[in-house]
Amino acid sequence: MKLSSDDLPMFFDASHGALAEKLRAAVPAFEAAERGSEEAARDRAAARALGETGLFAHAVPRAAIDTRALCLVREMLGYVSARADSMFAVQGLGTHSIYLAGSAEQRAALPAFARGDRIAAFALTEPEAGSDVAAISTRATEVEGGYRLDGDKLFISNLGIADHATVIATVDPALGVKGLTAFWVPLDAAGMMVQPLEATAPHPIGALALRGVTVPASTRIGEVGQGMKLAMQTLDAFRVSVGAAAVGMARRALDEALAFVRARKQFGKSLAEQPLVQAHLADMVVDLDAARLLVLRAAHAKDTTQGRVTTEVSIAKLGATEAASRVIDRAVQLFGGRGVMAGAVVEHLYRAVRPLRIYEGTSEIQRTIIGRALAQGK
Repeated sequence: MKLSSDDLPMFFDASHGALAEKLRAAVPAFEAAERGSEEAARDRAAARALGETGLFAHAVPRAAIDTRALCLVREMLGYVSARADSMFAVQGLGTHSIYLAGSAEQRAALPAFARGDRIAAFALTEPEAGSDVAAISTRATEVEGGYRLDGDKLFISNLGIADHATVIATVDPALGVKGLTAFWVPLDAAGMMVQPLEATAPHPIGALALRGVTVPASTRIGEVGQGMKLAMQTLDAFRVSVGAAAVGMARRALDEALAFVRARKQFGKSLAEQPLVQAHLADMVVDLDAARLLVLRAAHAKDTTQGRVTTEVSIAKLGATEAASRVIDRAVQLFGGRGVMAGAVVEHLYRAVRPLRIYEGTSEIQRTIIGRALAQGK
């Protein structure tokens, strides 16, 4: 696997070079985790590897997130284990509100999540509230000493291995987004019910039902009405790294395709010698390089500029995930029938990359952000 900060030095500093070496050394741990006998065992092994290799600390940092480091980690994980990549990202999503606005007591718990001793989830999406966060209906009713939470959350990653979740709920639906408030809720609380779901690309995910879950006031993150802001800041912090995960998956697909077409013989010569195959490979590498450049441009800007880079992040997320999907689709095509057989690496990547065009802001939402910025001359 090629993973280096040396090939694009304008985006990195010395610490990222050291991280790239650390990531190369960590690859075998994640390859071993994927060899588990069943999905639940693979989930546990991947979470354990993220903790033991120290990678969770990049998603749950002590100070401001190093976006370029985050992207390097997710590029490696995308290459070797989409399962571990999902767990890593959600560990960050689930704890970031604590970093932003948590109490001293709440922040004191973060080192355990950085070590992987504990696992977090981010309970934002609902059956009727996806991209439209303002439509959240999970209710937080104030009671003596705290709140009672009632509602349903859907497509919540890390459920099944997580022990805490950041839950976004409304204290009053009539207030709209001004009523949204964040809570740090233990998943073993009375009234919490987890229903496992099965995604096309295996990773722990489920639905969360909250039925009269009573929590103390100390579980509230920040102030009443701050939930929308915290949710958006969390998504903004991690969105560009989705593109990095897509780059890792695309890089793996290209490597798999190259190895196959060089070895596969058809019509008396290797597939790699066929002009149409070479054209596919050329398109794949152009898409891959363009995707990585978009991601690193946005990540570098987030780390080194004071202004908002929302448009650049949306361009990177949209461009990288769409490009990676094209790269992996071409890889499947080059494998022919072998590419659509269950268990093939490119078949797994084909399923794994698809959610990245939905998670943390759909491609349509990114197009809306970019188009609006252009229309407004920003």
